[in-house]
Amino acid sequence: MQLNVGKEVAALQRMTVKELREKYADAFGEETNANNKAWLVKRIAWRLQALAEGDLSERARHRAAELANDADLRLSPPKVKPASADSERTTTAGLRLKLDDRLPPPGTILTRKYKGEVLQVKVLPHGFEFEGDVYRSLSAVSKAITGTHCNGYLFFRLSQNGGTR
Repeated sequence: MQLNVGKEVAALQRMTVKELREKYADAFGEETNANNKAWLVKRIAWRLQALAEGDLSERARHRAAELANDADLRLSPPKVKPASADSERTTTAGLRLKLDDRLPPPGTILTRKYKGEVLQVKVLPHGFEFEGDVYRSLSAVSKAITGTHCNGYLFFRLSQNGGTR
């Protein structure tokens, strides 16, 4: 029976991933863990076409084998350098985070009038306090206030020198 590869591929496009995985198992004789629909369609379509029209010619297979033999393959792993005494000593240093220049010092209260309400945010050494909750960034505070993503520095109108505009 002659397969109409075009109709088969069109039918593959309409299948679910579960159905495609079953079709893959039928076509290749083994199951797959793939869940990528586009990949499954391509692989199954290739297999159906190969079955209907023939696989690679013997000449093409021979040439592929020649190319594989010419490939520079590493047959042994790289030599492992012996560990020196210096590498066994590790030193640790405290990581200093540079605070943003636009931020005022910890303890400062940022105020902003928004929708008729006066909002106050306290700058902490490692975060911001707003209405009893601590946030990691001003953007997180502004998102909690507005409900949308926005730049916290712009929302609180902080300029380059740590003050307000």
